[in-house]
Amino acid sequence: MSNTHQDALPQHIPGHDARHGSTDHSNVAPGEIAIGVIIGRASEYFDFFVYGIASVLVFPAVFFPFARSLEGTLYAFTIFAFAFIARPVGSIAFMAIQRRFGREAKLTVALFLLGISTAGIAFLPGFESLGFSAIILLSVFRVGQGIALGGSWDGLPSLLALNAPQQQRGWYAMLGQLGAPVGFALAGGLFSFLYSSLSSDDFLEWGWRYPFYVAFAINVVALFARLRLVATHEYARLLDERELEPTNVVDMARAQGSTVVIGAFAALASYALFHLVTIFPLSWIRLYSNQSVSEFLDVQIFGATLAAIGIIASGKIADRFGRRRTLATVAVLIAVFSGFAPLLLGGGRLGQDVFILLGFSLLGLSYGQAAGAVSSNFVPRYRYTGAALTSDLAWLIGAAFAPLVVLGLSAHFGLAYVSVYLLSGAACTLAALSINRTRELRD
Repeated sequence: MSNTHQDALPQHIPGHDARHGSTDHSNVAPGEIAIGVIIGRASEYFDFFVYGIASVLVFPAVFFPFARSLEGTLYAFTIFAFAFIARPVGSIAFMAIQRRFGREAKLTVALFLLGISTAGIAFLPGFESLGFSAIILLSVFRVGQGIALGGSWDGLPSLLALNAPQQQRGWYAMLGQLGAPVGFALAGGLFSFLYSSLSSDDFLEWGWRYPFYVAFAINVVALFARLRLVATHEYARLLDERELEPTNVVDMARAQGSTVVIGAFAALASYALFHLVTIFPLSWIRLYSNQSVSEFLDVQIFGATLAAIGIIASGKIADRFGRRRTLATVAVLIAVFSGFAPLLLGGGRLGQDVFILLGFSLLGLSYGQAAGAVSSNFVPRYRYTGAALTSDLAWLIGAAFAPLVVLGLSAHFGLAYVSVYLLSGAACTLAALSINRTRELRD
């Protein structure tokens, strides 16, 4: 199937061309929309990775000092997953706020909640001061982050996909995904500097809090940048014309629930790999390797650079061969990579570094096209709600429990479970893409 047919809106949608074909959108160029998407995603991912890295380097000692290092890390990863469980709840709740008060009010409340939750973690005393209340408050703030991230969905990625030139949809689809490597590089670089520059006591007492302060400041800046975009008349008109408004979740689930599930599983290879090259290996190195944590973070930052290059390359590849074909091909490569994962992670510093660099490269190629690969199957009125819940479900199934499950199984039964997790994600992606193609041919 050609790229044009893969990424176009379904032809059977009645009235689509009549409604949108002759509308003049010259006032808002796709590149301008892309800026808003990149700003939003980079700020969210920085916040995301600050918490993830702290779950490895800080929280086991500060909030779980009564447990051994492995158990403390597993407890921290359990709370890490809370945000992904809460995220779809936030999406649904804030869509109701948007329907009643407007998208500007929704985005303002969501990003302020994200900032308050992040600042709350920064100022939160540890277990030695508050006891188990510290763990409860950490959990509450983490849930707050998840609800806020769900509520921060602004529809700009869907708007970008709909307004991208026909033959450059892969290119524009990857732009928002660049927020992930940018966010990781910034968070990893900040933690690497603090971890290597401060004594262990200073780092655990106050040094780790600084990245959370920075995350709060970035969220405030991103809030005003995104509001400046979505509050303009041109963006509001374009979002309305494209029917990018929240709809009743029950109605959407009844009409196109299968599309949400297929879309989430189609991206699973990317989301399974996501935490297995970022958060999990950092925990493995800290617990079971003699390699310096700061030096390993530097390797991961270089890997993030490779991921960014891979994301950019994925845009060109997808426009040449099709987004779904690109996703399927990289899923096969991830499956092959999974077979070497135990050997590399258990192969000393060289093997671990090779695992990171290869993993990040594959992540870039895959993740660059993972968002909305099958979102064209949504009819216009369900696209906004469907795209948000598809992303939430993909994060929940593929990434939420990856560090917890893989670290727990690998520590007790061996690194072969890294292969099992990656292979299952690749298999789910290939199966979902196959089912989606069958449905399109049938329709």
